[in-house]
Amino acid sequence: MANLVYKRVSTDQQSTARQDLVLAEAGIEDPVVFEEDPGTSSRLHPLQRPKFGELLTYARPGDTVHISEMFRLVRGNQHILDVLDVLHRDRLALRIHDGAFSAMDLTARHPRTGELLSTVKFMVQTLAAAGELQRDLQRELTYDGLRAAEAKGAKGGRRPAVAGATAADVRTAYLEGRSIAALARDHRVSRGAIRTAVADLLPDHTAIEEDAPAPELPVTLDMPGKVADYLRTTELDPAERAALDQGVAVRRGQGYTLRVSAVPAVHRQLLARCQPLDGGQGAAAVPAQRKARREYESRVSALTTAGP
Repeated sequence: MANLVYKRVSTDQQSTARQDLVLAEAGIEDPVVFEEDPGTSSRLHPLQRPKFGELLTYARPGDTVHISEMFRLVRGNQHILDVLDVLHRDRLALRIHDGAFSAMDLTARHPRTGELLSTVKFMVQTLAAAGELQRDLQRELTYDGLRAAEAKGAKGGRRPAVAGATAADVRTAYLEGRSIAALARDHRVSRGAIRTAVADLLPDHTAIEEDAPAPELPVTLDMPGKVADYLRTTELDPAERAALDQGVAVRRGQGYTLRVSAVPAVHRQLLARCQPLDGGQGAAAVPAQRKARREYESRVSALTTAGP
């Protein structure tokens, strides 16, 4: 009986470090690993993903499919039920090693009808619906935040690059000693855009940007497991997702904390992402999740206070 391990990340800037840790702690014997190409979206049905298709072709009755968390394999109710039907058809077991589904035997069937047990189906649908609700709430909060920023005159997205017509003026001003930060303010673009415009001048002429802030250095904070579990179900930007995926789980009794190393700005962004755990937007707060979020908030706040 073979142990088949399936791994996937949603963007090419993420790593499988978190999955590797969970699966290593599980002590799987002689694993045969199937890993999707980086950036394989969870929106793509699992049965249409190349490596999961290879896994099913390779598998034989009695084999066990291992994944770190359910969302690495499926997204939403129908994905789960479709995959369970295929695993049942091929007589394969499914073992999930972390997250809400880890304590459940999702392949349990009625001994006479052969259908998925009603209790299992109910729990699968309930937990999947809860995950979808969290993602939808996060999208709504993000949209509301953007609308509020626009009402104050702010605009989202990247700031524009230096227009071709003004690039010569920027280069001349830079050579005359104008700082990158000052040029960015003058032309209403990012500092990166100015650096791009003067890139070939940088090795020979370095301007002193007295008003530029010092670069932030990564800081390690312990994130409560309930906060980490919630964030894994939300839409994150690549830097946030990478920090979460590269976090190291530290067991604490029956729970765990995730040791996350990231620059302070990313910690603050992750804290903002889990605001729904405090309740609001029509959703009731779960006391344990709210407490976990506030613990993380106190650590991030202490970091901000101690910073430059």
